[in-house]
Amino acid sequence: MSPIPLHKAKRGSILRIEGIPEGKNRALLLRLGILKGEVVRCLERLPGGTIVLEKNRQEIAVGFSLASTILVAVVRDSID
Repeated sequence: MSPIPLHKAKRGSILRIEGIPEGKNRALLLRLGILKGEVVRCLERLPGGTIVLEKNRQEIAVGFSLASTILVAVVRDSID
C-alpha cells in the first residue's frame, strides 16, 4: 500500500511513519519520538483536523497542517 498523509488516517488505525518533513518540524517530531519507521496508533480525529496519536502509551496531538506533511502507511486498519 502506498503512503498517505497522516491527516487522512482513520481513527483506530495502526500506522507506520514513512516520511517526515525537513526543517523545524522534523526537529519537533524527533523530540516527540516520531521517527521514520516508528509505529503509532491514530487515537482520535478532532474537529479542525487535529490528529491524536498514541506511541508507547503517550498521546501526541498533531495539528492539521503538520499532519498533512507526515506520510504514513497503514499497518492495520481501524477495528472500530
